[in-house]
Parts: sequence; structure tokens; C-alpha cells
Amino acid sequence: MMASLLQCPTSPFPPSFSSINRRSPVLRFHFPFRHAVRCNLVDPIKFENGKPYAPLLSTPALHLSSTATSHLEKTLPPFNKYDTRLRIFSGTANPALSHEIACYMGLELGKIKIKRFADGEIYVQLQESVRGCDVFLVQPTCPPANENLMELLIMIDACRRASAKTITAVIPYFGYARADRKTQGRESIAAKLVANLITEAGANRVLACDLHSGQSIGYFDIPVDHVYGQPVILDYLASKTICSDELVVVSPDVGGVARARAFAKKLSDAPLAIVDKRRHGHNVAEVMNLIGDVKGKVAVMVDDMIDTAGTITKGAALLHQEGAREVYACSTHAVFSPPAIERLSSGLFQEVIITNTIPVSEQNYFPQLTVLSVANLLGETIWRVHDDCSVSSIFQ
Repeated sequence: MMASLLQCPTSPFPPSFSSINRRSPVLRFHFPFRHAVRCNLVDPIKFENGKPYAPLLSTPALHLSSTATSHLEKTLPPFNKYDTRLRIFSGTANPALSHEIACYMGLELGKIKIKRFADGEIYVQLQESVRGCDVFLVQPTCPPANENLMELLIMIDACRRASAKTITAVIPYFGYARADRKTQGRESIAAKLVANLITEAGANRVLACDLHSGQSIGYFDIPVDHVYGQPVILDYLASKTICSDELVVVSPDVGGVARARAFAKKLSDAPLAIVDKRRHGHNVAEVMNLIGDVKGKVAVMVDDMIDTAGTITKGAALLHQEGAREVYACSTHAVFSPPAIERLSSGLFQEVIITNTIPVSEQNYFPQLTVLSVANLLGETIWRVHDDCSVSSIFQ
């Protein structure tokens, strides 16, 4: 049994950095950051099958061992926690995530006033000077997408007019990313339009998490740092009692094969299965067949977002028909448009694992839901952008 445990042989961190009991027969995976602090979980085993939680961080290096801290000090340039040239402001879309990011970085969120006039117009005023500063605006364009997007654009404009040195739009969830190509005549490519709006508003750089497709990066005429949420989910899966020979990674559609393959590679080259799907309209999916073997195995379905959950639930039903023992759903973005909650809580999934790039309201919690925090991941990326360090090395 112990020989079948997964372990990353090239992890730069010492054994003490792992949050898992080495004597327990669990699937083992070390966080793949080369030099970064991982998004630590607060005793994840205590949260049986998805009691919803999003760990709140109180210190920049929560639960780090002294050996790991020493390793980081040797490999990273010194950070000045009180660097007055770095400012972080939060929009109204996900203030909890913004606060966690600021806590990780040892900074206070910048003071900003955002309100709506009686007719719905948005008013933004920075309440502190940003002249000559590197400003980071944390605002996902999640539902209501149009409101949050417009708020982000006005925040960017306010910073530009306040003489900020650089403006980085930190967009944990990039709305309109699915409209990235023309599949039929006379369609718009809204992803390109939104990219143009952000650029024209005055942003110098964009930091986005798990874009729907990598080609969206090319729509921007400014630099884009693409952050992947996989390490956070992989780190959590490492705490589950799953043997490597019982695991199979499943792509819910052909378009997500590259994402699922990269996920499976990190899990010691786990086998891959693909759900062949035919879509007859937006938010309407029909599953046809399964490519691969899942009989008697634990299936981990990987996708970038869950919207109405039609694709992933029909895929899960097919996996159970083909003999899968358990099905886990893993996604970075939890859009959760109706009737997603009813579908996800129907009993098809052992656990639904998401991140907090989009805030999940309490009424949308259900027993199988687990929420992981990407605050450390985004905070580490912001530090590296500010200090002109490599971002891609985080994921190597």
C-alpha cells in the first residue's frame, strides 16, 4: 500500500512542509510552488465531505515550519511588508478574498469609496494618495457581471487620474471569457471587447486566474499574468485517503482535455478519461459516451468553472453508470447559476471542491461543498509582479 502513495520527488520543500501524516496511507502530493508559500488548509480532515469553509489567514506565513521559512528566505528576494509604493484596493464583488490577500501580504487594504447613485450609476473615489504607487485592484467580474465589470473600469480610471505609477487589474474570475471565438455567424467575441475596455480604461497589466481558454491572453494589448488554481485543489486532494491505483482524472468535455491531462500529470500520471458531449445550445448539454475506464475507481472531474452544472452532473451520472465508485468534482470558479445547487447536491458527487475566486453565499452551501482559498496564491503572485520576479516559476 505504501508503495502506491503519490509523492512528488522533486519538491523543494523539506518533509516537514507537508501537512499530511506520513504514516497514514493517503494520496500524497507536495505543493508544486518552487519558492512560494502554499495556501494552507486548517486541518482539512476535520471537514468531513465538504462542510463549506474558506480558511481565513491571519499572518503572511500561516503554519509554516521554521525549516520551510528558512528555505523561503534563502530563495526569495527580501520583501518589505510596509512598502508604501504597493497599494491594494478591493471592489465590492469579493471583499473577503481581497482581505485574505492583504493579510497574507501583511498589508492593509487601501481606502476607497464605492457607491451607487439612485439611478444605478457607480461612483468611485480613492480616499488616499496613490501617486507614484503600484496599485492592484482586486475585482472579479462575477455575477452580476456587467455591474462588477463597470465598477472595475471606473476604479481603473480613478487610479489613472490619481497618477498611479502602474495599475494592475487582479481579476480572479474573468467574465465573458466563454465568448472567445465565433462558432456561428454574426456572433460577437465579447472576451476581446472586455479586454479592450480594460486596456482603454488605463490598466497596465492584468492578473487573471484560470481563464476559460489560454487564447484569451492574446486579446489583451497589455501583459497578462495567468494564475492557475490547480495547486490549491491538488494540495487538498493530497489529504484524501485515495490510493494512486484507484484514481482516474476525467475531463467533462473534449475542450477540457489539456486541463485534465495537466491535472493528471501532477497526480503521478494518473489515467485519463474523457466524456464525449454534444451541446445543442447555451447551458444545454447532452452526454453521449465515455472514453476510458473508470470501473471501480475514484473519478475526479476537473473543469475551470461550474455554471448551471449541467455538463458536470450529466458526466457524473455517466461515470456512475460505467461503474465509478466515487465521483469528485473540482473547479476553480463556482458561478452556480440556477439550478446548479439542486444538481450538485443530488447525491451524484462525493464532494464538490471549488475555490473562493467567486464568493459563495451561505444559502448556496450544501453538505458536499468544500471551498478552498486562493488568497496565498494571488498574494504571492502580486508580490512577484511588484518585485519584478518570475510568476511562471510558481507552477513549475
